[in-house]
Amino acid sequence: EFVGKQANISDYLGIADVFLLPSELESFGLAALEAQACEAPVVATRIGGIPEVVDDGDTGYLSNVGDVEKMAEDTLRLLNDDDLRRKFGQKGRELAVQRYSTEKIIPQYIAYYEKIVSKTASAAA
Repeated sequence: EFVGKQANISDYLGIADVFLLPSELESFGLAALEAQACEAPVVATRIGGIPEVVDDGDTGYLSNVGDVEKMAEDTLRLLNDDDLRRKFGQKGRELAVQRYSTEKIIPQYIAYYEKIVSKTASAAA
């Protein structure tokens, strides 16, 4: 059932058995990261930034673009193995929190902006 635009997608990701992301183009892979934060194992294409947020064989499975057979096999493997699906989901959440939580990211942004401001101030002097 198509549910249309939703204000709180985590309600759906939290009950998903698997999150499929068969993208041909992708920048960062935010959708995959959001799914992992909700403990949904990810089956996605190895494109753009997706491999940075999905550890193949640990938090989900990655396939080459167009390899529909492998994506189907990986999806069925997860759907038929509750323990594996649960393990991937838990590890995906851990990855999301450890690498991309606000506590981790905000200090990196601050350091980056301080570096830029420092360079700009030095250049202006």
